[in-house]
Amino acid sequence: MNTSLITSDMITRFNELSKKKKEIEFEMENLKEIFHKYFDSHVGVNNKGEIVDNGLKLQRQIRKYEKFSTVPTVYKLEELNMKELIKTVKIPDEEKMNAAIKLGFLKEQDLENCKLITYSKAISVKEL
Repeated sequence: MNTSLITSDMITRFNELSKKKKEIEFEMENLKEIFHKYFDSHVGVNNKGEIVDNGLKLQRQIRKYEKFSTVPTVYKLEELNMKELIKTVKIPDEEKMNAAIKLGFLKEQDLENCKLITYSKAISVKEL
């Protein structure tokens, strides 16, 4: 691997920017909280609003998501004899599969092409 492309200045700059990013995110979250409290008290908790000041417009958008609650909905659909509106989801039980492999009922090779492997990369700098 060619590390000559990475300089100590680059590592130092990355570390400085990482610290600034955390500070900025913290300050932005605090400001958002203040803005939401303002809009909650002036236009209502779930209402959109806007303020124009010094050539800038601050807006609060409201998105509404609706979803059926699983347990009571399934119960109600069964009660109404509408079972065709209920999904049956087939998923592997990894706990039982691992137990079957340990007990010798199942071989890992039998499931060789069934595993999904994902990777995630992260960069960090620590001061020593």
